[in-house]
Amino acid sequence: MHVAYIGLGSNLDGPEQRIEQALTALNRIPLTRLVTVSPRYASSPIGPQDQPDFINAVACVSTRLSPLALLDQLQALEQAHRRRRLRHWGPRTLDLDVLTFDDQSLDLPRLKVPHPACMNALSCWSPWRISLPT
Repeated sequence: MHVAYIGLGSNLDGPEQRIEQALTALNRIPLTRLVTVSPRYASSPIGPQDQPDFINAVACVSTRLSPLALLDQLQALEQAHRRRRLRHWGPRTLDLDVLTFDDQSLDLPRLKVPHPACMNALSCWSPWRISLPT
């Protein structure tokens, strides 16, 4: 089994409900189990400020999927929530990121782990501290 941390964020169309729905959906990904979830956390956008604040959370999952297979599942969930990529760092109905995957370091065209945006982003680190399993 692998342990992955998933960052969740939303700032459009009922972000609190979207995060809750995404958490339920994470537990339905094949060969994947939700282990723990941080409290929800409001944060300012990292990019353009002409958009609503985000609701964020971090989920810890155990999975038998590979990093790219997990990413594919997360992107399918984003699409189910009608995510549209209109501009970099723009508003979104749902954003799901693989923050870490075991202790692996990956630099692939589709996936960078640890997630580079989280190196300095409070929206990742603040709830992540709380979601570490004991």
